Amino acid sequence: MVMTESLMIVFSLLTGMCVGSFLNVCIYRLPAARSIVFPGSSCPSCNQLIRWVDNIPVISYVLLGGRCRHCHAAISPRYPLVECLTGLFALCTYLNWGVSVASLIYFLFICALITLTFIDIDHQILPDVITLWGMGAGLCIGFLLPDMTFMDSVIGLLVGGGSLYAVAWGYQMMTGREGMGGGDIKLLAMMGTFIGWKGVIFTIFTGSLIGTLIGGAIMVINRKTLKLAIPFGPFLSIGAMIYLFWGPDMIDWYVSGIGGIN
Repeated sequence: MVMTESLMIVFSLLTGMCVGSFLNVCIYRLPAARSIVFPGSSCPSCNQLIRWVDNIPVISYVLLGGRCRHCHAAISPRYPLVECLTGLFALCTYLNWGVSVASLIYFLFICALITLTFIDIDHQILPDVITLWGMGAGLCIGFLLPDMTFMDSVIGLLVGGGSLYAVAWGYQMMTGREGMGGGDIKLLAMMGTFIGWKGVIFTIFTGSLIGTLIGGAIMVINRKTLKLAIPFGPFLSIGAMIYLFWGPDMIDWYVSGIGGIN
């Protein structure tokens, strides 16, 4: 029994890292509207196709010293970072939900968030091919998740998209400037189909708090003005991931704490 559990832990970690390698392809190619299937992976500098032996997640990067075998150009450490992150989240979903449909759906949801996060950091865009398809997927399979129904997904979509749309509209009316892109609205709508309206509210609050802290620190360090444009998608993704693993317990703790105050 112990051996089986250990094998599942190793399997989930390695599988997640392999999926992370594919996410790197998506992060690099989707903004350029390139196929994520053909051709195979190649060096960003010399475009030489990468052999399978040089494409083993993390291990190949370490053995090659973070450089291309052919042109010796440096390869961004983001590649093994994404692979490690995806592997760790695959492990975490297994440890939380075991071998189940919920575990698979949550992992795919997290993969979408990881991909969107790094694309948003690089290009300040959130591709519709992920957010819109994600909405559809959430509406179709969200009811398979714990404590979720089809109506929960629908309400989550409306609350997620509607709340950010209202904020963006209000900001534009008051300032005459666009303060939030449509991609963020669609991202939160997609999230709502998987985590429901409670998860949406938690995500907005947590993402805004983390974004304010990190954004403020960046502006202080770089001595930028308050008009510095910082992508909001990564912070929403962080908030949603926190909700997946700890959100309901944090909400219960907060509510019970308020109830204990006389």
